[in-house]
Amino acid sequence: MYALQETIRPSADLRNHYNDIAKHCKENKEAVIITVNGRGDTVSLSYEEYKNMKARIELLEILAEAEDDARNNRTAPIADTFDDLRAILRED
Repeated sequence: MYALQETIRPSADLRNHYNDIAKHCKENKEAVIITVNGRGDTVSLSYEEYKNMKARIELLEILAEAEDDARNNRTAPIADTFDDLRAILRED
């Protein structure tokens, strides 16, 4: 299971200690929640973690769609799928 750790920092820290926050995000693979007036406002995380999180979300969306297709009988026999793939490969 994927659990992104979090650290909370006030917005003044982002303004005054950006390099430290960016380094913390990268080295610890943690998100930093930036607060304004004590309330969560923005989240900062490394670009690598952002890409990983986005890829996980996209995969989960694909899996949810596939599960819905299976539940609603929107499927095709595997032999038909392989026939389609072979035809595509022959075209190239």
